[in-house]
Amino acid sequence: MSAKPKIALYWCASCGGCDETVVDLEEAVLDVVAAVDIVFWPCAMDFKYSDVEALADKELAVSFINGAIRSAEQEHCAKLLRRKSAAVVAFGSCACMGGIPALANLTSLGAIRKSSYLSSPTVENPDATLPQETSTVDGCSLSLPELYSTVLTLEKVIDVDYYLPGCPPTPGLLARAVNALLTGTLPPKGSVLLPDKALCAECNRNDTKPETLAIKKLHRIHEVAADPATCFLAQGVLCMGPATRGGCEYPCVKGNMPCTGCYGPLADGDQGARMIATLGGVIDAGPREFPDAVRQFADPAGTLYRYSLSFSLLGSRPEGK
Repeated sequence: MSAKPKIALYWCASCGGCDETVVDLEEAVLDVVAAVDIVFWPCAMDFKYSDVEALADKELAVSFINGAIRSAEQEHCAKLLRRKSAAVVAFGSCACMGGIPALANLTSLGAIRKSSYLSSPTVENPDATLPQETSTVDGCSLSLPELYSTVLTLEKVIDVDYYLPGCPPTPGLLARAVNALLTGTLPPKGSVLLPDKALCAECNRNDTKPETLAIKKLHRIHEVAADPATCFLAQGVLCMGPATRGGCEYPCVKGNMPCTGCYGPLADGDQGARMIATLGGVIDAGPREFPDAVRQFADPAGTLYRYSLSFSLLGSRPEGK
């Protein structure tokens, strides 16, 4: 029997990009495979729940769980892996903060079902059939996991040891996290495995930002020919860098796209509130001009909390609303 540490990777409510990060390790994935035994990774190999259930409690050195919790099945698997793991890492923005799936918290489960199965232009459903948790077809009983009314972060259902946000985290960050786990060089439990500093502090455009920043009007990125060497905010383009944790090496900015905030807030506050405070200090417009200055800021919640709604002051829409 192999004496190598055993690890698991599991995918809850997310897009799958975090699993792609493992593939993007490229040749370095061979070093990971040489150092550990991957004993559960349904996205890549044919593992079963029974494989995990057969493990002793804490037999897994670590489980990397990506995705938010939206269904009973996801909660069940998260709790199972928690019991079998010595450590659990909330891997990616969805697990850490809710991510894109958590934007569903701005509406209701009923409204989502209506849009998806009844009222969307491409839907043809004359019998107005909606998914049921249980149904019987030709004498056979079928069941689907319960879909929760609220998208939850991983820490809302299990104890989490470490957090590695990002949509997705970069391969380099994953490799360093695995190495830290294997060598026992981790920070205290509950830590985010990233520096607690804003992205602007590491961005190579920061030196181009004037000492006094005054924006006359916000622009969406497609409305301007953005200078690839100048601070986006200095160009009037909304960039979440001031309110977002750094550590990603800003690949989006290097590609001349503003930060959208996927590494989430710093430790000292709410991501959206911090960005509103930043904009309030740099938009140079009087009461009459202000509405036009921010007119292109069409989706404040979806922009300021694109990845962090479940972790934010907003949280979710009240039940029944």
